[in-house]
Amino acid sequence: MEKISWINIKTPLPGPKGQGVLDQDHQFVSPSYTRPYPMVAKEAQGMVVTDVDGNTFLDFSAGIAVCATGHCHPRVVKAIQDQAAKLIHMSGTDFYYPQISTLAQKLAEITPGASDKKVYFGNSGTEAIEAALKLARYATGRNRFIAFYHAFHGRTYGSLSLTASKPVQRKGFGSLLEGVTHVPYPYCYRCPDREVDGTCNPACLRVIEEVLFNSMLSPMEVAAIVFEPIQGEGGYVVPPKEFFVELKRISRKYGILLVADEVQSGMGRTGKMFAVEHFECEPDIIAVAKGIASGLPLGAIVASSKIMNWARGSHASTFGGNPLSCVAALETIRLLEEGLIENAAVVGKFLIQRLWKLAERHAMIGDVRGLGLMIGVELVKDRKTKEKAVEWREAAIQKAFRKGLLLLGCGENTLRLMPPLIVNQQQAEVALEILDEVFAEIECQRVSF
Repeated sequence: MEKISWINIKTPLPGPKGQGVLDQDHQFVSPSYTRPYPMVAKEAQGMVVTDVDGNTFLDFSAGIAVCATGHCHPRVVKAIQDQAAKLIHMSGTDFYYPQISTLAQKLAEITPGASDKKVYFGNSGTEAIEAALKLARYATGRNRFIAFYHAFHGRTYGSLSLTASKPVQRKGFGSLLEGVTHVPYPYCYRCPDREVDGTCNPACLRVIEEVLFNSMLSPMEVAAIVFEPIQGEGGYVVPPKEFFVELKRISRKYGILLVADEVQSGMGRTGKMFAVEHFECEPDIIAVAKGIASGLPLGAIVASSKIMNWARGSHASTFGGNPLSCVAALETIRLLEEGLIENAAVVGKFLIQRLWKLAERHAMIGDVRGLGLMIGVELVKDRKTKEKAVEWREAAIQKAFRKGLLLLGCGENTLRLMPPLIVNQQQAEVALEILDEVFAEIECQRVSF
């Protein structure tokens, strides 16, 4: 497959201009950012990112699942430019403007559930989760939450209290939000019960009611169960349908709200507008962000009007629902509905099938999982023991970068493929070729850092 139309590495990485940016960045920018490799972006179009030295890369990260319509989609750019010439900011907290209510209506229409809904706007995923926590407490009069191990919901204090992904995200920050209890999340690839009979044993799913509620927590104190329909940073883990059946049963039995964190899995990424649609699950509150506005900062929660009945002034955001972000989101949704969601399903299925073919040649591929263009490739040192190939995963990311493919990891040992939803089969084949080369090199060298 010819790669030159998308990939062209002309200099060592980083190149001389890129190194200058890195030096400046190291001096003045917070060291808390993760940055797995030295890619210094200058511009991007569609699936291709160009760095400051003129090197071009095929992007399978989409700005961490943000650029759903590809980089700088001309229709999104035009919508932003037209709006910027008319009204950039007025603050939906204190004033009215049509863009915010139009987008709210559209989100109410496309989210699961037939009830009347209302929408709250913030600026990011973590703000959406913070709003969901406050709304759940307000609506129920309860103050406790249940979340899951390996979950990622954000890094501000409320959302961080739900997050249980990596110790470094919590270390050094003192006391977090009280009243959060974590329970196991179904991880079929590493479930010992599933190994025995090949089916889903719901034992881990019954922990909430049979263990937690019988030992340390009254269900009548729980405002909400907060979950990712597919765990993102936790490893792109897809739970069985039984998980959602159990969540619904518990929530209805005890009057507990279900909060679906669709920040990464939503907006068409899984081949449906929202991941919960694959599982016939109707949450009480849905949090969205990332792919909603093709790169502009926007987050939102959607809930029934009965639940979102908090008092005037109880929660607000100066920049949430900014006119520029709203028009970008409206154009993004149009593009998703016009074919990008379907494309995510089709190309995602192709990628998963071909990745399993790669697994026939590369024993380091332990599992391939995902829906649509939210795909995880878990790397192991031994398929029988499933020993996690943490170093090999890191080596794969670095090698792919040097070959012009932008990837990120998730979990301890999983590669995540989350390209813009405009990706075509030819671009997918190029990515697969590079991964084939990368896996072969690692297996040959047994790279260890």
